[in-house]
Amino acid sequence: MFHLKMNRNDLKVIGVLALPVMAETILQTFLGTVDTLFAGQISDEAIAAVGVTNLIVNIFIAFFTAVSVGTLAVIGRYVGRSDTEKGNRALQQSVLLSLFIGLSVGVLNLLLYRPILEISGAGEGILVYAIPYYMVVVVPIVFLCLSLVLSSCLRATKDNITPMAATGIANVLNILLNVFFIKLGFGIMGLALATTLSRVFGVGLLLARLARGNGFLRLPIKGWGIDMEMIRSILRIGVPAGGEKLIMRAGQLVYGAMILSIGGEAYVAHNIAGTIENYTYIPSMGFGVAAATLVGIGLGENNPEKARRMALMSNTLSTIFMVSMGIVIFIFAPFFAAAFSSTPEVQALTVTVLRMIALFQPCSALTQVIESALQGAGDTRYPMFLTLFGIWGIRVCVGYFLGIICGFGLVGVWTAYIIDISVRGFLLLRRFNGGKWQMVAI
Repeated sequence: MFHLKMNRNDLKVIGVLALPVMAETILQTFLGTVDTLFAGQISDEAIAAVGVTNLIVNIFIAFFTAVSVGTLAVIGRYVGRSDTEKGNRALQQSVLLSLFIGLSVGVLNLLLYRPILEISGAGEGILVYAIPYYMVVVVPIVFLCLSLVLSSCLRATKDNITPMAATGIANVLNILLNVFFIKLGFGIMGLALATTLSRVFGVGLLLARLARGNGFLRLPIKGWGIDMEMIRSILRIGVPAGGEKLIMRAGQLVYGAMILSIGGEAYVAHNIAGTIENYTYIPSMGFGVAAATLVGIGLGENNPEKARRMALMSNTLSTIFMVSMGIVIFIFAPFFAAAFSSTPEVQALTVTVLRMIALFQPCSALTQVIESALQGAGDTRYPMFLTLFGIWGIRVCVGYFLGIICGFGLVGVWTAYIIDISVRGFLLLRRFNGGKWQMVAI
């Protein structure tokens, strides 16, 4: 009975942390869909301009991840130790780091916007729309950096409600501003202004919450000096996590080009399947944040067994959710494929890939949640090297062998994807069970 009661208590704690993140992820996914719909009212080139810009932004997010993951782990430890002074100090330093990195990236894009867009494959027809959108969205990217990092600061204290609310309000504002600016005839510039203004407003909400205090963190007014020791602690943990994201984004570009070489139908089917697959990641993102937060706090409390229990239970819950979604995808794969394309060949390929996706949901849950748990403990180097091996050694090399050389096409490429996820999931679990993450110093 005691064990069952403990599980129920753990379930409540994990659910309170995971569900707001899942809701926030759904809102973000919906926002991207809405932006694409509004861009479609302008032209197909406007859709491409938004897509190219988002692709570049995703690469820069890797640098912001270095601060957000490091901040989550460091502040989580101080929460576990009930050390509010150092927690607030870490908050200060994370804000300073965010300002430095975000402003640096913004200046870089102000100076090199055209070469960056051209390298990304934007032709003259797309550049007409991409340049004004890019300048308004990417140059002030410091607000996106602040949003990610401030949200991590709050999540480290088990406050996932504030980031969710800020995201929800900012998304509603973005939609309203899109309608307003489109009606005024601002075109693509209106979409860009809506995106940036809504980000500014969201950051304002997060700063207001931290200025008032949330029970543990409170943004100090004085003492804004640079604390190099604290910055090194954040970056020592965060840089490998950011490097991992950069490795993954670069691998995805090569991976996408490889699929494009197979044929247009394969590339369309791949993108349709990938779009649907994104929704299956929502549970693992929510439970992954819960695992990272609770592992950091558990280690701060000097209770590694509690941290381990919370991480494994988060993985179990994520697996249940994702397997359920996998069953739905497997059964309704023909319906989903037909909703996106009327071409029989594309539909057939999409159905095959969706059913492959449905079958590896347990491995996908394991990879996402256990990796997040290790990051919450500050053990970020191992996942980075594992991602390097998985993305480039398996997904790209084995995918090329199976898909191109052996002639299995898109099915061969996705087989390599499944092998990558499965191998990484197994090795991450082995690392977690080994317990080295319990000894990472912060």
